[in-house]
Amino acid sequence: MTGRQALAEIFEPGHALDHIRLAREADVVVIAPATADLIARAAHGHANDLLTASLLATSAPVLFVPAMNDHMWAHPQTVRNVAHLRELGYRVLDPDDGPLAIGEGSGPGRMPEPDTIFAHLGRILESDNTLRGRRVLVTTGATREPVDPVRFISNHSTGKMGAAIAAAAWRRGADVTLIAGHTDVPLPGGPRVIRAETTEAMARAVAGEIAAADALIMAAAPADFTVKTPSASKMKREGGATSLDLVQTADILQAASGARKRGSVVVGFALETGDAAEGGAEKLRAKNVDMMVVNDQNEEGAGFGGDTNRVTLLSRDGKREELPLMLKTELAEELLDRIGALLNGS
Repeated sequence: MTGRQALAEIFEPGHALDHIRLAREADVVVIAPATADLIARAAHGHANDLLTASLLATSAPVLFVPAMNDHMWAHPQTVRNVAHLRELGYRVLDPDDGPLAIGEGSGPGRMPEPDTIFAHLGRILESDNTLRGRRVLVTTGATREPVDPVRFISNHSTGKMGAAIAAAAWRRGADVTLIAGHTDVPLPGGPRVIRAETTEAMARAVAGEIAAADALIMAAAPADFTVKTPSASKMKREGGATSLDLVQTADILQAASGARKRGSVVVGFALETGDAAEGGAEKLRAKNVDMMVVNDQNEEGAGFGGDTNRVTLLSRDGKREELPLMLKTELAEELLDRIGALLNGS
């Protein structure tokens, strides 16, 4: 169908106000892919087709998802057009840096992945804005302490809990930084990600971010011990039995709690066996945090790796709250409800 035919169909009897109807019915407008041509026309207020006419008629949030050649994206006219769209209040994602059309190599211009687009949609549509404008620091995953170039000490953490918290906090409008060790799940689109393979690297990353954070949620499982002197070459089994000289790693949570800014909230996680609540209470006192999220590795559905968790929340004021078994995505929302209340003084 040609452009002339499309316009003729739109303005047939019964279609003359389609752009108004679409504009008023929309909760959000997403344009994906947004070409350089469409971005230029929208930036200059054109209304010569159904889409651009609807853009002028809608009061809903609008999200542009660019996709084009890297040279087109970098062209000064496109740069000005994108800047003008943002000045007008439109949201424009930056394109991904990756493979482009055949023969065009790689560079910025690739359309962001659907998960990233949906994450931005969730942020636009989210009605809970208690974290809007807050800086939230989340850690997730397991650290790996090298034994030799091919072996390491670690644990079974998959990173699901921290990833769920980071995604939910970002959707609620927070400026989220996610410090991730090894994870077995995709990390959410939206938050800024810092990779930290070892406990020492994670400690440095947290130390570099904590002073500006309104909330730290320490959902990672950093190793408590590391090899004092890792072998520079692969250890051979022919050498017989050996022993490892282990030393304690840095206590990231305790150090961060002491370095946080006034009025911020620090939340720790304590995965225990045996009397989990008592072990969590001891950590709450020792690490001087506002809330400790405690669960029992031996309880069905509550340990590493699963999609569910059952936790007890221990607060600085002595309050103890036992939550039922729920999905980790649901638990993330519960935790953020309480963190938002603490940040807002309630």
